[in-house]
Amino acid sequence: MTTLEADRLATTIGIKPSRRRGVPRRRPGRAGLTGYLFVSGYTLFLIAFGIVPTGYAIYLAFTNDRGQFTGLGQFIKVVQDYRFAPAFFNIFVYLVMWLVLVIVVTVVVAVILRARMRPGLAAAFRFVYYIPGALAGVASVLVWLFMLDPAVSPASGLLRAMGLESFAAVLAPANLPVILVLIAFWTGAGGWIVVMYGALNNIPDEVLEAARMDGAGPWKAAWHIQIPMIRKWIVYMAILAFAAGTQLFVEPQLLQTASLGRVSSTWSPNQLAYVYAFQYGDFNGAAAISLFLLALGLIVAAILVSRSGLFKVDDE
Repeated sequence: MTTLEADRLATTIGIKPSRRRGVPRRRPGRAGLTGYLFVSGYTLFLIAFGIVPTGYAIYLAFTNDRGQFTGLGQFIKVVQDYRFAPAFFNIFVYLVMWLVLVIVVTVVVAVILRARMRPGLAAAFRFVYYIPGALAGVASVLVWLFMLDPAVSPASGLLRAMGLESFAAVLAPANLPVILVLIAFWTGAGGWIVVMYGALNNIPDEVLEAARMDGAGPWKAAWHIQIPMIRKWIVYMAILAFAAGTQLFVEPQLLQTASLGRVSSTWSPNQLAYVYAFQYGDFNGAAAISLFLLALGLIVAAILVSRSGLFKVDDE
């Protein structure tokens, strides 16, 4: 009779089962305290640099510079600004291109690395993909400014073949969404490839082996098994990529400076908020724009979470 069976029998006949030798007695309170200690650092930073600034922005958005309550006055003022609609349209076009590219390419590349490459080679590729993400946003833009100038770029032949003979032609307003998506993808896709690869590693080998025995090829197994099983991770990536995309500031701001004003200084909503705050001294209007972005991010996140069951706990 095993120890477990003995404990069950003792419980059935009303005898308290003895504790197994060599197994320390658990202390419930201690385990809970350790968990709180682990999350306390992040919680403090979240409150100090997330919740408190958000609360202050809400206060500013509903008051004027004298602290008087203005209701929706600040929101109406910024919406009526002729630069408000173009800035949000620009970010909408950028987000559509960015989200489609990052979701499709990162998932496909992660599936290929997981299913078609040896572990050592896959690890080398993941490291190479992640290198651009180690650069700061400013450094990434400077690299791309060099790459996009036909006068000095190693890809000048390709740029001229596309009819882009000068740096000014490259930075034409119609090209900006594509340029910004390329910069964002180059810096951010590598990290998401690593995350998606890790998610694919959580799929039991027995499941994939059963699919192969049933005649499923690599792409069928990816489409019908692997991608559905990492659906929550894909949704998680979409939420964070969307939130990061709405906050676009550094890249268009540096392009605006490098182009000597050819790129609008209010191309994105964050740039418009920056102009309100630091050129006009209107922090209340800037806070109203930031709340528009916050509401947009929360609405999209709520839709994705509710439709995907992102935080639903799987039954054991």
